[in-house]
Amino acid sequence: MALVLDTSVLLAALDAEDPAHEEGARLLEDVREEFVIPAPVLVELDYWMSVRATPDAWLAFCEQVASGAYEIHDLTREELVAAAGTQVRYGEMSLDFVDASVFVTCQARGERRVATLDRRDFSVLRLPDGSVLEILPA
Repeated sequence: MALVLDTSVLLAALDAEDPAHEEGARLLEDVREEFVIPAPVLVELDYWMSVRATPDAWLAFCEQVASGAYEIHDLTREELVAAAGTQVRYGEMSLDFVDASVFVTCQARGERRVATLDRRDFSVLRLPDGSVLEILPA
């Protein structure tokens, strides 16, 4: 079992000035399963880290990734199309590609939980059986 991570929870955990820092950091410390980061999350995280943190903080995070603390999930061609299809299906929400790729990664890996602070989007997205993902932190 693995926990798929969205940008928001990672950014909160890495940025001590983020209002949700303690919540994000605690989640990453307390959960005892593999962490999966969809590759598109890295691009968004890099952007926000460049705005809100130091280059050293981004480097430290990348070193953690390289050490195996996180698994990077590269989207397949089919998952790329599925993410774009999810954006179309939820067009009224203006769902961005990164969130769609997180959702598709959960589906592709058979994971029913996502770590995100973005409850607005992820509480609306429906799995094929009509259920929603469990959102952490609770």
